[in-house]
Amino acid sequence: MIYTESIRSALQVSIEVHEVSQQQKRKGKSIPYITHPLTVGLILARSGANEETIVAGILHDTIEDSTNVLPVTTETLTARFGSSVATLVDSVTESCKEQVWHDRKNQALKRVATYPHESVLIKSADVISNDWELLDDFHKEGNSVFDRFNVSKADRLLQQHRMIEALLQQWPESPLAGDLRAVSIALRRHIAGPGPVPAGDFTARNRT
Repeated sequence: MIYTESIRSALQVSIEVHEVSQQQKRKGKSIPYITHPLTVGLILARSGANEETIVAGILHDTIEDSTNVLPVTTETLTARFGSSVATLVDSVTESCKEQVWHDRKNQALKRVATYPHESVLIKSADVISNDWELLDDFHKEGNSVFDRFNVSKADRLLQQHRMIEALLQQWPESPLAGDLRAVSIALRRHIAGPGPVPAGDFTARNRT
């Protein structure tokens, strides 16, 4: 089967966490948050990822975004989907949300060096979904899109380029490597504008 019980169950849990329990929205917009994990799942399916990776992608924000009303933990995911899926979700979860943004994002960057290929795919799909959405919104709203974030435009873009570079270094032959390069170049071309390339920005070496 292609549309398996595990995938149906992952969709159900993700919808319950992001939509039913809190009607979570995309940052600064009225669009339901559930559109993001669904997009991640679609990207992973198109990349040829296996079922467990697709399931983990659909669930990738459930631990991080769950509430006391509907808590999701590694243990609850293990009980429902098995330890492999739970471990993948945990690997891409930013668990210390009380930390300042820069510290939290630097920790996330360091974790990429420990990622197996499945985690690289999930995080890549997450980045691709977020960054193309950011680009689409930028074309509609201009620099005001960055008012949604608690950090500067420069910091937000530099973090995304560093994450893309880390993912490419961890798995250069990833099925999503081309998509990562494409969105990074698009960010540089359409948003960052002219000027020096920030340290760590791989587009200086891969510009078209």
